[in-house]
Amino acid sequence: MTANGWFQILFLLGVILLVTRPLGAFIARVFNGEKTFLDPVLRPIEKLIYRLTGVDEKREMSWPEYAIAMLLFSVVSLVVLYVIERTQQWLFLNPQKLAAVPANVALNTAVSFTTNTNWQSYTPETTMSYLTQMAGLAYHNFTSAAVGIAMAIALIRGIARREMKTIGNFWVDMTRGLLWILLPLALVGSLVLVSQGVIQNFKPYVTAHVIAPQKVTTTGSDGKPVTQVVSQQTIPQGPVASQEAIKELGTNGGGFFNANSAHPYENPTPFSNFLEMFLILLIPSALTYTLGRMTGSQRHGWAVWGAMAALFLMAVTVAYWAEARGNPEFSMVDQAHSTLQPGGNMEGKEVRFGIADSALFATVTTDTSCGAVNSMHDSFTPLGGLIPLTNIMLGEIVFGGVGSGLYGMVVFVIIAVFIAGLMVGRTPEYLGKKIESYDVKMAMLSILVTSFVVLILSAIAVVEPFGTSSITNPGPHGLSQVLYAYASTVGNNGSAFAGLNANTLWYNMSTSAAMLLGRFFMVIPVLAIAGSLARKKTAPPSLGTFPVTGPLFSVLLISTILIVVALTFFPALSLGPILEHLLMYAGKAF
Repeated sequence: MTANGWFQILFLLGVILLVTRPLGAFIARVFNGEKTFLDPVLRPIEKLIYRLTGVDEKREMSWPEYAIAMLLFSVVSLVVLYVIERTQQWLFLNPQKLAAVPANVALNTAVSFTTNTNWQSYTPETTMSYLTQMAGLAYHNFTSAAVGIAMAIALIRGIARREMKTIGNFWVDMTRGLLWILLPLALVGSLVLVSQGVIQNFKPYVTAHVIAPQKVTTTGSDGKPVTQVVSQQTIPQGPVASQEAIKELGTNGGGFFNANSAHPYENPTPFSNFLEMFLILLIPSALTYTLGRMTGSQRHGWAVWGAMAALFLMAVTVAYWAEARGNPEFSMVDQAHSTLQPGGNMEGKEVRFGIADSALFATVTTDTSCGAVNSMHDSFTPLGGLIPLTNIMLGEIVFGGVGSGLYGMVVFVIIAVFIAGLMVGRTPEYLGKKIESYDVKMAMLSILVTSFVVLILSAIAVVEPFGTSSITNPGPHGLSQVLYAYASTVGNNGSAFAGLNANTLWYNMSTSAAMLLGRFFMVIPVLAIAGSLARKKTAPPSLGTFPVTGPLFSVLLISTILIVVALTFFPALSLGPILEHLLMYAGKAF
């Protein structure tokens, strides 16, 4: 661990803090229908969209109507993407003449991008045409992020409103999220990435002849060695920058290339690396200020931000420490002193980013539901890999996915307030509203569904041949690979312990189910909570009201999150990364 590494970590968090207020205030103005500097350009476009689609922007919806509209939009979008994938060999913008995507992979990918997961069990540059990447995947990067923002805004409205049966209009919320927030920021982000060297073209792939041909020996289908002489390399091209910006901004994470943000065409410079982490955290952090602004309790918004920041710093500290120490089997010992692995654990990391930026990126991308990676989490030390896995199991609420992070955190807020109410012996209150059994049941349902799916599917995969056949490492690391796969898909993250071969019928189908359950079986109870809170009366705080605006509340919220996750996942984690860490110090690696 170095002073330079800590400076990079704290600088990123400081910059995010600086932009949280102005962007959060802007988002609040957009969804409150107030005037913004973009209105002269975007308002006519918005009206035209409503006229063409028949949307009445003044009509509001109850929470069941809001949920049905969201589900219908998601289903139609999923089907359209599936059709594009299955027919891409006949469509334009396919200079490499790529074939149709296999049915189970196409379904998995359509589910993945619809749910904002962006789990990729395939190699993008050899599977998806330019049209599929743009009209299919990049389109979903925008719309799935806009749906997440709309869900968060609906919940905020439910908290803020009094004795009302509606929580807004889904079509209006999604449209405004696209036009006022995602498109302008993605446009600017794309141009900056192009300036750093991220490619943006429609050229066919380039064939380069290597200076020194190499002999490569592989194992053939008959089990015998096969030697080939490699004298040329195919270098992929494509419209990368336009997808890269929204991939990070919308906390999507799906890479144009298989190496994701470790690829020099996606992430070529230290500044592009910083910019990508900044874009990942930008909107989720700003939404905490939006929560405070729209509910009339700005201190509550900052208390939530403080809890997120504290959890973020705890996670990145452990990840950085573990990777900087490395593996004790590679320690250097002399008569004067003993040191751990010189330079730390650089396996699976880009030399141009190093340990600090790799640990930071891994923390950022799993604290949110992004899933983009600039290093291979499978190559982290056991404790270093424990952090991304635990971040996802927390529900990715630090700072969380675009929209999903905030409504996931509010679920834990309700649980924390309920616990506080039990401690003082009175009905719990949240910003002047009574939290009743229905609200707590819905909050617990959203938490239990995700944890139940992760543990059940992981248990099946580690005892059945169709699951264990994909594990590349035996012992506890193999369990970590499986746990990570299902935690990532249920949590709509999309990153992976790359050692697991997930492109099989079992994993494609089971992770598809996990992604759908993780997205929609969590958000529907959240919308139910929004509808319940919107109908309630508000009461002024009294001496017995537990304040949700200070450090004490932030500490209670953090404790609630850690206890819930520890009780749920600690047994599985103890058999995976924790056991692997202990065995590593006993001299056994996996």
